[in-house]
Amino acid sequence: MITITNIKRVGSEKTESVTIEGGLIKGWNLPEEGDIIDGQGGTVAPALIELHAHLREPGQTEKEDLASGLAAAAAGGYGTVVSMPNTSPVVDDPAIVRSLIEKASGLGFARLRPAAALTKGQKGEELAELTYLKEAGAAMFTDDGRTNENARTLRLGLETAGSLGMVISVHAEDASLRADGVMNEGPVSEALGLPGNPAAAEAARVARDIEIVAGLHAQGVPARLHIQHLSTARALDLVRAAKAQGLPVTCEVCPHHLTLTDEALRSFDAIYKVAPPLRTQADADHLLKGLKDGSVDCLATDHAPHTRAEKERDLLDAPSGIAYIELAFPLMYTRFAETLGLERILELMTAAPARVMGWAQPTLDAGAKADLVILDLSTERPVNPAEFRSKAKFTPWAGETLKGWPVLTVVDGKVAYQRA
Repeated sequence: MITITNIKRVGSEKTESVTIEGGLIKGWNLPEEGDIIDGQGGTVAPALIELHAHLREPGQTEKEDLASGLAAAAAGGYGTVVSMPNTSPVVDDPAIVRSLIEKASGLGFARLRPAAALTKGQKGEELAELTYLKEAGAAMFTDDGRTNENARTLRLGLETAGSLGMVISVHAEDASLRADGVMNEGPVSEALGLPGNPAAAEAARVARDIEIVAGLHAQGVPARLHIQHLSTARALDLVRAAKAQGLPVTCEVCPHHLTLTDEALRSFDAIYKVAPPLRTQADADHLLKGLKDGSVDCLATDHAPHTRAEKERDLLDAPSGIAYIELAFPLMYTRFAETLGLERILELMTAAPARVMGWAQPTLDAGAKADLVILDLSTERPVNPAEFRSKAKFTPWAGETLKGWPVLTVVDGKVAYQRA
């Protein structure tokens, strides 16, 4: 049993306590029992939910592993993490799904909900055994890390996943248009003499996938498509139009596409190389507007750790990805609290991803699962990558002063992270 004292609920200045027993919230403001933890005057919220993280296990543990990745997630306030399947081997076997869940459950950090590959080996040709993968505990199906070039295979996948009540998430880029682009195609790429990845690569693929969903929807097929890491204004407008038609299409946006632009690549530092690439300020502003008006469904980090040696290569050879699951909430809160408001930011990182997945809505009511985070919304602290739980101890935001840092994360009624 745990009692957390000296905390406040969102929108209230009243100091309260919450008692947790048997993995559930026993009640509020009860007589103190069990281990007493001081919440340091922080604000309590449901633990965050991450729908898009690369934890690199199995086979790439020099970059990250379940222990480091899930510890980092808990330090970032996350209670649940959906891991991507582009590992070595690919997560396309029910036995791998079961082993990941079993290993993660004994670590005591954030909860793992592994995504499984949509196609065998993520080759985009033959569907994986989706029914068995679901039975093993797969949370969603995706070939993230690769793009789905075969439209017929994606259509068959959407049909099958729909019959299973599962979501398919996609990395929406046309590979032939993207080609060898390493950054956004535009004036900055031209000035730097670097191959560009045009916004049309994303928009064209989003348009194609929406058309597939529209055709299935007209036939009564319950397909659900989730578009990952949307980065362009044009693609968001396509999603907005699809939603207006009542199509079951959702999308996520990542904080790095909101807070960084292609101007950062003038440094020639591969720490800013991501896929899809950092776009223009106009794109970032449009995505922020989508977060405000509901066109964007949720926030996700696309936490993608690499070794420092890999990210120190030149822009043509370095892998894409930024790892920052530990500072996603402080970054969003510091940059956008005035624009979006605390409640909207929390919704985008808790209730909204749960809706995308069709999961129960997180709540702090008595009797609910005890997944919660205590946030210090007032104390400013600089970003110190050396303190990261992730193996990727470097970040574009190093040294930036942020507030909104987690003080305590509780998962299934147990302390998964406590700030020293």
